[in-house]
Amino acid sequence: MDNPPVDEHIFETVGKCRIKVHNGQVVEIGEPRIRGCPLAKRFEIPVDEISKEGIKKTIERRIRSFGMCTARRKVISDKEFFGFAPAELLACGLRSGMIDAAVIPCDGAGTVIITNPSMVLGIGGLLSGLIFTTPIPEVMDSIEENGGVVFDRATARLDPVGGALLAHRRGFSRIAVPVSDPKIAETIRAFYPAALIFGVHLSGITGEGARRIVAVSDLVTGCASKTIRAIGRKKALLQVGAVIPIFALTHRGIELIMKRVLEADEKFFLDPTRFAVSCKKQPEPLL
Repeated sequence: MDNPPVDEHIFETVGKCRIKVHNGQVVEIGEPRIRGCPLAKRFEIPVDEISKEGIKKTIERRIRSFGMCTARRKVISDKEFFGFAPAELLACGLRSGMIDAAVIPCDGAGTVIITNPSMVLGIGGLLSGLIFTTPIPEVMDSIEENGGVVFDRATARLDPVGGALLAHRRGFSRIAVPVSDPKIAETIRAFYPAALIFGVHLSGITGEGARRIVAVSDLVTGCASKTIRAIGRKKALLQVGAVIPIFALTHRGIELIMKRVLEADEKFFLDPTRFAVSCKKQPEPLL
């Protein structure tokens, strides 16, 4: 009798620890690499002290809530969890026309090309650090039915460079790509100089890696990286946020942040004395 197809999804999340999900069940949680995370303390089930038990609870809630890593995966959402996180900024870029496609990862689909702001929020709002995923036909069908493009339906592989190439072949000229690997960021910058590169999920990055990714990115998140925060503060043209800062490193990065400020002016304001954007309202709890 043939073995059933493997359903496996691996990603890094709270505490920079590796999570493995099989058939909608958390089957493995690695050792956390950091002790605390300011964002985790704002989850609906707060993770005040990073532990395997706390991480397991929040991942299981995501699986129940929006079907992460399952055929029930919801890929469309208008819910915003943060003011200036990567998903919210990329959705703003699509709404404003500053970018015409985002090349992002999705559990069950791999690298995908998205033009729908609500799909960027649905896919990326609570997903970070996807390392490996296997195909889930229902997820890929949902993405394509809502105007997205799956880079590789057969394997659901993660390939930001290949996704950028496919996006250009499909006629998109103003793409945005979130990346965590300095080498991938450098390759995309070399082949697609006009791409908007967003450095994300950078906790634990080496000093050399931090310098390399900052050198070619338009924006980077500070995450829980002292190195990124130090280099970002020194080189940034604009910083937004304090708990998890976003550093704009180019004028295009500033432009995207300011577009976000303008479209959400009922929630946010620019503090000219600090050159940072602050939030007037308490953010909603996270899943």
